Amino acid sequence: MSTLQLARNNVRDLTVGDRRMLFHVPTSGLFELDAVSGRLIDLFAELGQVGEDDIRRAFDGVADPALVVETLRELITLRVIDDGVPGPAKAPISIKEFPLSTVVLNVNTGCNLSCTYCYKEDLTTPAKGERMGFDTAARSVDLLLQEAAARDSVNVVFFGGEPLTNLPLIRQVVEYAEQRGRETGKRIDFSLTTNAVLLTEEIVDWLDAHRFGITISMDGPKPLHDRNRKTVSGKGSYDLVSAKARMLLARYRSRPIGARVTLTAGVTDVQAIHDHLKHDLGFFEVGFSPVTSGGMTAFNLNGDELAQVFANMKALGQRYVDAAKRGENIGFSNMHQLMTDLSEGTTKSLPCGAGLGMLAVDKEGDLHLCHRFTGSSQPTYGNVEDGIAKDSLGAFLEGMANRTGTDCETCWIRKLCAGGCYHESYARYADPAHPTYHYCDLMRDWIDFGIRAYADITVANPRFIERHVAPRRGNS
Repeated sequence: MSTLQLARNNVRDLTVGDRRMLFHVPTSGLFELDAVSGRLIDLFAELGQVGEDDIRRAFDGVADPALVVETLRELITLRVIDDGVPGPAKAPISIKEFPLSTVVLNVNTGCNLSCTYCYKEDLTTPAKGERMGFDTAARSVDLLLQEAAARDSVNVVFFGGEPLTNLPLIRQVVEYAEQRGRETGKRIDFSLTTNAVLLTEEIVDWLDAHRFGITISMDGPKPLHDRNRKTVSGKGSYDLVSAKARMLLARYRSRPIGARVTLTAGVTDVQAIHDHLKHDLGFFEVGFSPVTSGGMTAFNLNGDELAQVFANMKALGQRYVDAAKRGENIGFSNMHQLMTDLSEGTTKSLPCGAGLGMLAVDKEGDLHLCHRFTGSSQPTYGNVEDGIAKDSLGAFLEGMANRTGTDCETCWIRKLCAGGCYHESYARYADPAHPTYHYCDLMRDWIDFGIRAYADITVANPRFIERHVAPRRGNS
């Protein structure tokens, strides 16, 4: 037997309670180590280079030699142990198909709020808003259905600015898309993120009838929300938005309603914000987006604040775990998404579906990686009139999937992160291909916490995973 060593970049060894666990990086799988496999891992971690005599000394009189050999072979097969034999050459990832599941329609660049931290480079006031026309929107739906031929269902997302400032178009698109869905035998779901200001009972009932997935942008209690989410005239919007949100939550029946929170400089109390939006207002789920790379640096969380945000997210995450053990879901969407990724064994070559499963459309019909890039200086990838520019889009995505020379190659969370958000990198480094290094240590700590939490829940109450996590995508 040749000298063997631990493939450290492929494993994460952890203890949860009295259980020894191994996180297998290439598959995002979580395994419980028995006495033999655990002792083998310890031996390799201690010695570095391990030979046959080392294994014999460690296990002589301790375990059945046949079991030791079998376990060692399994660890080599999983590439947990490196036997020095090169595996099959990894072929570069080639992307020729673009199986869209989602188009995001930027229906109006105008917005009736003037949030101080807004990242949208094409944002303007309602009077100056540039609205998408029906022909462009209809062609977007047709392109989606064409490229999603193998899918049973697709999603049309309405975005802005404030999408409800172009409600007549949204109504037209829904009628058209539902007709095309019937013609093609596909289910078409609709989603939008709104500041809630324009909601009325009639609009809510119409959205409910068409089963929209709705997310409300709110930043927490009144002092925090009014700090940055202001009207065009400069007044705080909390009183109006919270009243509209309460009305929506009281009337809406078809799908759960979530809140999206933007965390800016000086705002780190994740738990208090969650509790207000979840318990005082009644949102089903609350998710948090820290600002670290906005164009206006005064709103960016500094290093200490970002660390505090993650510490508070872990504290809320522990409450999620404690509730999950009781069979309860407290509605913390960042944590819930991480549990979903671990439950499904998610392994990423790309950080998200931008450009592959999702494209965003601006008012001219040009195609962008995602909604965050509309109005930016970044390249577009075709037009709804002519279709996807598959050569240039494929070249970009292949570059992202096959990129070398970065720390991502050896990072143990590489299959759950894949380098981080393109727009985050664009905003901070002026390059969407640049890994989000400013997040790395915090993300590794967050995912480590999540893995331990997942293991804890699966041991204490596996029914929670079956009831609340596994069906998540199907019910979204």
